[in-house]
Amino acid sequence: MKQTLQLKLSQHLTLTPQLQQSIRLLQLSTMELNQELEKFLAENPLLEREDGDAPIPTAPAHMNGEPAAALQPSSEESDAESPPQPETYSADVDWVGEGGSGASARDDSDESDFAQVAAESPNLREHLHRQLTLTKLEPRDRNLVAFLIEALDEDGYLTQPLEELAQLVPEELQIEPEELHIALKHLQNLDPTGVGARSCSECLELQLLSMADSTPSRAAALALVRGHLELLAARDFAKLKKALQCGDDELRQAQKLIQSLNPRPGAAFAPLETRYVVSDVVVKKIKGVWVASLNPDALPKLRINRMYADILQSSRGQSGSQLSHQLQEARWLIKNVQQRFETILRVSQAIVDRQRHFFEHGEVGMRPLVLREIANTLGLHESTVSRVTTQKFMFTPRGIFELKYFFGSHVATEAGGACSATAIRALIKQLIAAEDGRRPLSDSKISEILGQQGIVVARRTIAKYRESLQIPSVSMRKSL
Repeated sequence: MKQTLQLKLSQHLTLTPQLQQSIRLLQLSTMELNQELEKFLAENPLLEREDGDAPIPTAPAHMNGEPAAALQPSSEESDAESPPQPETYSADVDWVGEGGSGASARDDSDESDFAQVAAESPNLREHLHRQLTLTKLEPRDRNLVAFLIEALDEDGYLTQPLEELAQLVPEELQIEPEELHIALKHLQNLDPTGVGARSCSECLELQLLSMADSTPSRAAALALVRGHLELLAARDFAKLKKALQCGDDELRQAQKLIQSLNPRPGAAFAPLETRYVVSDVVVKKIKGVWVASLNPDALPKLRINRMYADILQSSRGQSGSQLSHQLQEARWLIKNVQQRFETILRVSQAIVDRQRHFFEHGEVGMRPLVLREIANTLGLHESTVSRVTTQKFMFTPRGIFELKYFFGSHVATEAGGACSATAIRALIKQLIAAEDGRRPLSDSKISEILGQQGIVVARRTIAKYRESLQIPSVSMRKSL
C-alpha cells in the first residue's frame, strides 16, 4: 500500500488547563477554596495575598441542610448601601494566667510558643472513672465497677448480659455472679442518673427512684415505666387508664414527668461535631428591593508579587521560563477566582429575584424553581448552575441557606399553577402546629384542607412530606 499525506479539518472541544481549573474552583466550597489557595500560595512565589487579608469567618451550620440560623425577619427596609456582615464565631480561647487574664496580662510582645487550643470535655467513661476514684470501695469492687464502665455503650446502657460479661473475666479471679450485680448497683449510683441501665424502662425507673417520694405523680410514673411503657409509646391512653386505675389528670401528670427524664444519659458526654460554613452571598433589602452581594470576608484578595514580577521583567531574554510559567499560572488563578465569585453572584441574584416572596413571607412563599430556569435566564449551562449552587451558602435575614435549598419540585393547583414542595411542607407544619392534640389531623384530612385551598396533594404525598419533617403519625401525636 502506498503511503500518502492527507490534510483533514475537524472540530473538537478541548479543555485547556485554565478551563479545567475554572471548573474545579467553581465546584469547591469557600472553605475548600481557601485550602486550595493556600496550596497555590505555598507553591507559587509570584502569588500572594494582599496585606490585611483577614481569615474567613465561619458560622455553624445544621447537618441536615436546614437553615443554620433562625433570625427574625425584619419588616423595616434598609437604606444602607453596604451589605450586612454575618456573625462571626471566634475560635480563640482566653487563657487565664497568674496576675491577669487573657492577652492584656502579657507585657512582652513575643509570640507564644504554645498553640491555644480549647479544653476537651471528658467523655462518659472518663467522667465515671473520675467518680469511681473518689469512692471508698474495696480494690476488687472498684475494679469490677471499672470493668462494667468499659462495657457501656455511648448512651450509657449496659447492653451485654452480666452472665456474658462474667465469662470474659479470667477464671483465676473467681468472680461470682452476685459480685457483678453488686458492682452494677454501685455503677448505677454514679452520675449521670440512669447510667448502667439495661433497658430504657430501667433507665427511667432509676431516674424516678432518685426523686423525692413527695414528687407529684411519681408512683404512677413508676408503675407506668415498669410495666406499661409500650402502651405509652403507642399512646393507648384508654388501656393505660384502665391498667393504672387513674384519671386523665393523673395520667397526664405522670406522662409529663416521664417526658422530663433523659432516656439517653450518656449522650450528653458524646463529642459534638460542628460543621462550619462560610456564607458566600449576603442578601439584604435595600430601598424595597432584595439585593444579593458578595460577602467581602469570603472573597480572597490575591495579587502578583511585585518583587518577583520585577525580577522577571528585568531578566527578559535570560533563563526565566520557570518564573514565566508561574506568573501565567498566578494570573490564571486570580482570573478564575474572580470569575467564580462573579458567577456565584449572578446565580444568587437570579434566585433572589424569583424567590422574593420567600424573603418577604417565609417558606410558605417559596415558588417552584429548577436549575434549567436559572440556566436559561443567565445563558449558562445547567451543570454550571448545579456546581454553583452546591456547598455555596446565602446569608439572609431568615438564616443561612444553601443555594440548593431554593430549588425544589412542585405540585399542581386547581387554578392551573404550581406550588412549591417547600411551601407545602410549611403549610403542613402550620396545620399540625395548630391542631387539637386530642383530635390530631390525619394525612387524609390535611390533604382535604389543602384541597380546599386549591392545592391538590395526594395523601401519600402528605405522608412523605410529613416524614421528611420528622413529624410523627396521627396516632403518635394524640394526647390527653
